[in-house]
Amino acid sequence: MLYNLGSINIDHIYRVPHFPAPGETLLSVSYSKGLGGKGANQSIAIARAGGQVLHIGAIGDDALWTRDMLEEAGVEASGIAVLESATGHAIINVDTHGENCIVLFDGANVLVSESQISAALAAAKAGDWLLLQNEVNNGPFAAKLAREKGLKVAYVAAPFDAEKVKAMLPYVDLLSVNEGEAAMVCQALGVREYEIPVEKLLITRGSAGISYRDGARRYTQAVFAVKAIDTTGAGDTFMGYFMADIDGGKSPQEALRMAAAAAALKVTKKGTAEAIPLLKDVAKFIRSSPPKSS
Repeated sequence: MLYNLGSINIDHIYRVPHFPAPGETLLSVSYSKGLGGKGANQSIAIARAGGQVLHIGAIGDDALWTRDMLEEAGVEASGIAVLESATGHAIINVDTHGENCIVLFDGANVLVSESQISAALAAAKAGDWLLLQNEVNNGPFAAKLAREKGLKVAYVAAPFDAEKVKAMLPYVDLLSVNEGEAAMVCQALGVREYEIPVEKLLITRGSAGISYRDGARRYTQAVFAVKAIDTTGAGDTFMGYFMADIDGGKSPQEALRMAAAAAALKVTKKGTAEAIPLLKDVAKFIRSSPPKSS
């Protein structure tokens, strides 16, 4: 079982011919609104990968539909509080190459209380996973509580904040970063990559693939070659699929392969949460699309 303390956002998505320069007023090609936030995306990916996940987070009463969408995707939503605050939202620009540029408003995401977290984790058992990232508050409290209950803790250090990383790492079993974030972790701690003090280290390296360290064991996974339409949420899709498979008892290599395929399939579609692929589609994609050679 996975417990995900994560953000829930309303995504405002603008497709643009290019990212605006300072002082430039730019007419968008199209606009859409949907469910997003790193946490919500990860929870939906976990559910679509066949995992069990309870989401812990907060929204305002202006966006009850976001909770409905999570439930419809198979996410347990009893850990979501409805507060007297605006729901978090993201302004997402997507260019013609599928790259994105995002501005976040945290809103209710940073108003999750310690009592809410404690209640949500009350039924958690030793061996379950708690998944965390930096778009919500009270991460160190949740991680410490989870460790005390015998849970394993996975932490996505994004958006990167050196002080948050330092506060979290003593309670982390699995750290997930991209290559740039890994370099910032090393700089913040004054260590080299192989010295980052966690048992399990997952690093996504763009077109160079993915590396994973689990104790003394090392794994790599090549990326799948696709034409990207929208990269928003690709990392969240990867993490959700990876955690669902690890929690489900699959080998790290199989979990990496499934996660890489799910992320590749995600970027071939427009949108965020709604574009996260189903397990059956990922399996079909793997059969027809071998990854790049490393």
